Amino acid sequence: MTVRKPIVAIDGPVGAGKTTTARTVASVLGFIYCDTGAMYRAVTLDVLGHGVDPVDEEAVTRVAAQSRVEIRVGDGGLRTVLNGIDVTDRIRGLDVTRAVSSVSAMRGVRERMWTLQRHIGRYGGVVMEGRDIGTVVFPDAEYKIYLDASVETRARRRYGELRAKGVKIEFGDLKNEIVERDRANMERALAPLRKAPDAVIIDTTDMTFDEQVEAIVTLVKGDGV
Repeated sequence: MTVRKPIVAIDGPVGAGKTTTARTVASVLGFIYCDTGAMYRAVTLDVLGHGVDPVDEEAVTRVAAQSRVEIRVGDGGLRTVLNGIDVTDRIRGLDVTRAVSSVSAMRGVRERMWTLQRHIGRYGGVVMEGRDIGTVVFPDAEYKIYLDASVETRARRRYGELRAKGVKIEFGDLKNEIVERDRANMERALAPLRKAPDAVIIDTTDMTFDEQVEAIVTLVKGDGV
């Protein structure tokens, strides 16, 4: 009899280290990795590509209903594919970053993405990260993690990532954007960012990347997975 592997749900604000940590945890455990943020970014890119105002809910929902978003294994790791086109790098642009909170807050967008995310994790053995994985997508996940860090630390990490890609932005402006995104994500009416009551909080402010990964892997393997 095949034993179903668990679901590891990782939530938290931007810059807390969710993406790189979750990807590595999945690799160590031999699980599937799903970056739900990339899925919302892909829809946002589609919205912008259609010339739609990202605050026009009716128009955004129409675009989202037709968006084909896939997470595929490709050269260099997982790739985000939108309507058959690899957009892995393009979805990290500042235009997408500045519009994604608005687009992802809309019910039509979230319901479509929830369906896709539950399909990916239906057999377990998945590490899924985002803003509402442990509270909405998989409230019965065997492991729920809430990664957090100070705003200063999160802004510094994001600043380093953008500079490495040649993107020029003032640190103060980026920090203010992160604060605003936190506010938008936490105050939205639908599936706001919050810690699930039974989630384990891991503050990564003073942790190295390896320590973040080890904390989660130890938690899961400690139960014999």
